Amino acid sequence: MLALRWCTVRKAPSLLARALTSMTNGFQSPPDMSEGHLPIHVNNVRSRLRAIVGASTNWSDHVQAMHERKDLHILLAKQQEDLPPRKMNDSYIEVILPLGSQPELREKYLNVHNSVRFGRILEDLDSLGVLICYTHTKYEASQRSPLSIVTALVDKIDLCKKVIYPDGDIKFTGNVSWVGKTSMEVKMHMLQLHDGTYSPVLDATFVMVARDPENKRPAFVNPLIPEGQEEEEIFKKGELNKIRRVDFSTASLLKMAPTAEERTVVHNIFLNTLDTRTVSFRSRVLPLNSIWMEDAKLKGLEICHPQERNIFNRIFGGFLMRKAFELGWATACSYGGSRPYVVAVDDIMFQRPVEIGSLLLLSAQVCYTEKNYIQIRVHSEVYDSDTREHKTTNVFHFTFMSEREVPQIVPKTYGESMLYLDGKRHFGATMKESREVEKTTAAP
Repeated sequence: MLALRWCTVRKAPSLLARALTSMTNGFQSPPDMSEGHLPIHVNNVRSRLRAIVGASTNWSDHVQAMHERKDLHILLAKQQEDLPPRKMNDSYIEVILPLGSQPELREKYLNVHNSVRFGRILEDLDSLGVLICYTHTKYEASQRSPLSIVTALVDKIDLCKKVIYPDGDIKFTGNVSWVGKTSMEVKMHMLQLHDGTYSPVLDATFVMVARDPENKRPAFVNPLIPEGQEEEEIFKKGELNKIRRVDFSTASLLKMAPTAEERTVVHNIFLNTLDTRTVSFRSRVLPLNSIWMEDAKLKGLEICHPQERNIFNRIFGGFLMRKAFELGWATACSYGGSRPYVVAVDDIMFQRPVEIGSLLLLSAQVCYTEKNYIQIRVHSEVYDSDTREHKTTNVFHFTFMSEREVPQIVPKTYGESMLYLDGKRHFGATMKESREVEKTTAAP
């Protein structure tokens, strides 16, 4: 059985190495959190973002604040070549979540198992990713940025610890690792203080896109110039990640038929569920230690209040991720009958923004199982009460590990079989990368 996915500390960029070594000699007192000093307190990240875009803290002022951003159009570059190139170090940021040194922060992050809520970590990662990109694209001529930077994709989050403890300071580090014309890949790392040393907890890769001040059209971002072989490799990996995402999308089961091997898998499942006494295609029997896919789902509803808005007065992407994760966790817990641990998050697509006041419908489905692993797909959509239309906003993929072996999930219809194969693909990609990282880490 494969363990939690390894965090790639040995292959981490020098920026992360610097963050690790700077904090390993003991931690006598909380670092200076004031403006202009590193690290930034986690509570100051959102306020910095509001200042960068000129967003108001009052919901009633949002229309005026967004109207004033229209004047920033004149600051947009006509072409990427007009913007000064940046280095990876230029966007490097450290953020501290002092759960150990400031106990009053713990309640927001605490779950019933006396560990840190992973959904809250997703919120912090989303905010940090945006701030890193604004640091990369900083406009020297203006205090406010003309760019509207939003999360397009959570490519992957790999965890190397089952439990995040609520009584140790947490540190996030990150920087822009690859840049296209209007998009940026961000690498982030999370570490937790234990016995005076920060040790890795997770690695995350997000993709952000830049748009104009009104968040309507793409906008150019500063090019990235890697320095040295290490950064060249990181940048090259960003290019490969983009190609991998395109290939995965091209082979989507929503676009192409399953492979011959996958068709055999589906047919074997079908044969294993036929009732041999009737010799009928319509008579199905559930095998031992199995659960029909239609019986392994949970649903939820959220009313999107202004409290959960982002700096552009739409619903905060981190909030959506937290709600989807918590529903996915509950589904895995209900299915496996024991506490599940998140192993990986991957391929979260933000297809359209969620407006304030929307009815957000969430549906979590167990789509693949193997030994004690559970692959969960969460689909979110908004319901328009005026048009009575449902529109997909996000699809989330979570890999959980249960404390014991779980029943096998069994699809019954063709549509469920496609969900099964899609889940199998995501799980296979997760495990493949885990084995590759283990092999790389074990190499001398």
